[in-house]
Amino acid sequence: MTPEPPDRFDPNATDAMARMFDGVSPRYRLLNRILSMGQDTAWRKTMWEAVPADARVVLDLCTGDGSSLPGLRRPGRLVVGLDASFGMLEQAESDHGGGGWAPRLVCGDAFRLPIRDAAVDAVTIAFGIRNLRPQPDALAELARVMRPGATLIVLEATAPPTGTFAPLHRCYLTYVVPLLGRLSPDPTAYEYLGKSVLEFGAGTAFTAAAEQRGFTWRFTRPFLLGATRLWVARAPDNRWHGSEPDVQTARLGDSARGEMPTQTPAGATEQRIWDGVQAALSIALAVALAVALRMVFNPALDIPLRGPNRGLLIVLTAGGIAVFGTRGLWFLMRALRSRPRV
Repeated sequence: MTPEPPDRFDPNATDAMARMFDGVSPRYRLLNRILSMGQDTAWRKTMWEAVPADARVVLDLCTGDGSSLPGLRRPGRLVVGLDASFGMLEQAESDHGGGGWAPRLVCGDAFRLPIRDAAVDAVTIAFGIRNLRPQPDALAELARVMRPGATLIVLEATAPPTGTFAPLHRCYLTYVVPLLGRLSPDPTAYEYLGKSVLEFGAGTAFTAAAEQRGFTWRFTRPFLLGATRLWVARAPDNRWHGSEPDVQTARLGDSARGEMPTQTPAGATEQRIWDGVQAALSIALAVALAVALRMVFNPALDIPLRGPNRGLLIVLTAGGIAVFGTRGLWFLMRALRSRPRV
């Protein structure tokens, strides 16, 4: 493996992280979809649901290519997507730029946020908190910009040290992730990804640092046997804050008053590709099982199964055809349905 540049793990390594993400931005979303086995969108939906409906100002920290922005956007809410990588923000701009209540994208440092004190009602961070070292400093800066009682939602890849699947998970992070990373313009970035998840572990140090900064936990939820976890916390209350929300006036741009511009959904092309791949694989499996079932009933073949065993094979094969056939048609219909909106 290529040696890991040491500065990525250094404290306040904002420039090093920005350069790394600039390099991987073209294929970042597609590789994330593959590495998460297509589940990252569902995880982000759970994160969106944790954002209070009355949150007027929402900061999506480490916004990257903007994959977490669609579910945050709504009329009357100012959404700020902040990241250190220009390359990633260019990807986000292509999907989410525009007038009205479109997210405002900012290139900035998570340790020196260009936001006034107590101005934010909710903060979301998807797969970014482990890159902010030292985490106590990053959490202190978040506590500064969040209103007392505001909501912090963190979605992060984790590596539990114990459990039945812990060795398999460690093997996946150590070998499979760097191997798939060879599809990226910068394979070392995916070597870093695996190492950083192992360093973050189950998030024990992160949760302790948040508690020391005055955050209180509302709930936490694991996904994919502990490979990812969602944390929801309440910001400290012991600070004065203004009574009026700090909301920016929306730009109408070319849209008529009263009309909201509709953006192309983030990752629409990648989603259709992924749905198409899933449909092809499922239909191929259904066809293969159909061929196998036909062979079971072929009198010219002497299959050494009799009685209940033969019946069980027929039931399982027919069930597999139904399941994979239905799944393939569902993904195919979803791929054909998902067309970009202008």
